[in-house]
Amino acid sequence: MQMASQSSEPMYIAREPIFPRRVSGFFRTLKWWIMIVTLGIYYITPWIRWDRGPALPDQAVLVDLAGRRFYFFWIEIWPHEFYFVAGLLIMAGLGLFLFTSALGRVWCGYTCPQTVWVDLFILVERWIEGDRNARVRLWNADWDLRKWRLRLTKWIVWILIAVATGGAWVFYFADAPTLLVDLFTLNAHPVAYTTVAILTATTFVFGGLMREQVCNYMCPWPRIQAAMMDPETITVAYRDWRGEPRGKKHENTEGDCIDCMACVNVCPAGIDIRDGQQMECITCALCIDACDDIMDKIGKPRGLIDYLALSDEEAERAGAAPKPIWKHVLRPRVLLYTALWSLIGVGLVYALFVRSDIELTVEPVRNPTYVTLSDGSIRNVYNVRLRNKLGDDRQFRMMLSSDDILRINMEGEGAQTNQVTVPANESLIQRIYVTARPEDPAASRDRTDLRLWVEDVQNGDRAGRATTFNGVEQ
Repeated sequence: MQMASQSSEPMYIAREPIFPRRVSGFFRTLKWWIMIVTLGIYYITPWIRWDRGPALPDQAVLVDLAGRRFYFFWIEIWPHEFYFVAGLLIMAGLGLFLFTSALGRVWCGYTCPQTVWVDLFILVERWIEGDRNARVRLWNADWDLRKWRLRLTKWIVWILIAVATGGAWVFYFADAPTLLVDLFTLNAHPVAYTTVAILTATTFVFGGLMREQVCNYMCPWPRIQAAMMDPETITVAYRDWRGEPRGKKHENTEGDCIDCMACVNVCPAGIDIRDGQQMECITCALCIDACDDIMDKIGKPRGLIDYLALSDEEAERAGAAPKPIWKHVLRPRVLLYTALWSLIGVGLVYALFVRSDIELTVEPVRNPTYVTLSDGSIRNVYNVRLRNKLGDDRQFRMMLSSDDILRINMEGEGAQTNQVTVPANESLIQRIYVTARPEDPAASRDRTDLRLWVEDVQNGDRAGRATTFNGVEQ
């Protein structure tokens, strides 16, 4: 039997380099401002100070892994309060669904870190190598001294940006001024240098070399977005009913599109928006700026490429005005996402403001379940974890409430007063004893409900936890 010949075509197509042309306009200016604001927040935030008292760090935003705390200005999140972080992650996901269903991939086009750093890297590339035509010529040129000089200059600037990116990230996990000195004096922990090196390499490769490939092949969102969008979604699109048939300006055509390729030449993904909706499109709207500029030059109305809803096609083809944007945005899917997002946000804010500065957890010691004393009294033992979330040491008094008469005693220095000092911003495990006399009903009852209370002696704040007292089963 003759074997079928195998194809010599490669399994993967090599990346075609993309050289976006410089463009100006409303959306390009908006993207510049968003890039400045987002990068400013990222690089500056670790250096903002916030006075929390002598016992706590003064960095406004800090992920203190050693101390198991997350600080965000006046908010302090403890490990057992991770539900706040989980809630924020859920809100981020719902927010992505909300904005995508209403306005398409606005996150990808304007605020995604990959988009922001690619914009910055392309800006550096344009400053050093020139605009689109100059960069295309340089790409096709032989490797001479000039090409090496321009490429090395560009790569050095990219590496400096990448190092600043990785360095800024590690500053969120330690005191920024101290860590900066340690990094330059080679006294920082090896984990810090490793993290900076990894983030430097990934920023350089993703932002400088891979660019749109990260979005097309590594990010799952382009494939998920289709489930979030429908014909009512506002997205970047080409009005083919107005632009076709296209042709050069001197040709006798009925469409407004003169096939100048301006929309293609400015696209960072290298696609042609005139081919319809595509997974690679990040709706950065640079093609809108490029097309509007051409329309102004040839005396045609703007909006051949624009933010629009595909459901308006039939009306616009008939010459009618499209629906107002708010009618596209305020539809059931968007309202549902908004309601869920708001509900979680309100719940997190409520939980944040009602939480106490003191907390306790109670763990009964069950080995043995109870102890019979020499006078016939029944004693239960409990380990109570006290948390002091305040910035100074506090005296806490232990109490209990029950329908039966029970006595409470503490182990250690506070045995006489039932008071214990809990250091600032710390947890402390205190052992306590609850005793029922022989004549008390709780002594001969299998289980008795009670509640342990802790009171801040200084300000009177209280927190309680329910538990049970175990007696001699009759």
